[in-house]
Amino acid sequence: MFSVIIPTFNNLEYLKICINSLKKNSLYKHELIFFINEGNDGSLDYIKNNNFVYRHSKLNAGVCVAFNEGAKLAKNKYLVLGHDDMYFCPGWDKVFLNEINSIDSEDFFISGAMVQTKNAHINLDCGTNFNNFNENKLLKELPNIALDDFQGTHWQPSLIPLATWNKVKGFSIEFSPGLGSDPDFNMKLWNIGVRLFKGLGKCRVYHFSSVSLRKKTWNNGAKTFLLKWGISIKFFKKFYLRSHTKFDGLLTLPNKNIYYYTQLLKCKLSFFYFKFLSFFQLP
Repeated sequence: MFSVIIPTFNNLEYLKICINSLKKNSLYKHELIFFINEGNDGSLDYIKNNNFVYRHSKLNAGVCVAFNEGAKLAKNKYLVLGHDDMYFCPGWDKVFLNEINSIDSEDFFISGAMVQTKNAHINLDCGTNFNNFNENKLLKELPNIALDDFQGTHWQPSLIPLATWNKVKGFSIEFSPGLGSDPDFNMKLWNIGVRLFKGLGKCRVYHFSSVSLRKKTWNNGAKTFLLKWGISIKFFKKFYLRSHTKFDGLLTLPNKNIYYYTQLLKCKLSFFYFKFLSFFQLP
């Protein structure tokens, strides 16, 4: 059915939870592809011993490289991008498939919804780590929580046709190890005409609050995005993706009113400020 790509960086216990959830909560059989960063916590051996498809880097290559390398191994028509600190909730793939069957376009980007203890699409405390994860509570209470589909999704778990992925050549390596790579990817999709960036309220993962992010030295993705595209991530999400608003159809070009141009001016001032600093090679 789908080719599911999961990068992992020395997160064996979370990786086990992720894999187990994919095994028992999927309605269809999927191709699982793993990119192992380092893997010296036993995760490399675990993936090998269970005969999964994988690629391995002795150093932490980051999520951009991981997704790009994983996509090269994919055999199915659709890619699903996830992370090792996600628990895929029951029926996640059925929701994706139903949505695909309703889309009248070759190019699109859809995602699931995040469930976390706080600051998520759905706030539900079922544990903050693998030791106190309350799976029974999650499976009991989550079905009773409603969530509308939403606009402007740019995060994982996400699904995209492999053909669309290839058109934009995957993630941009200049965002390695990963901050800012998601909105940059969406900007590349926007520029080839994609206008469906839809979050599905019924496709859900429980997320352990970015366990992976806590372990890496990260890049300045916001600055890289601004210098590459001439606008900020915040501006792109607000005026183009209309992130965090209720889904109401295909996206269109933004309404270019006074507020739009005021915020655009702020972006341009920041852009030239960073260009000025780079001219003098200042950080």
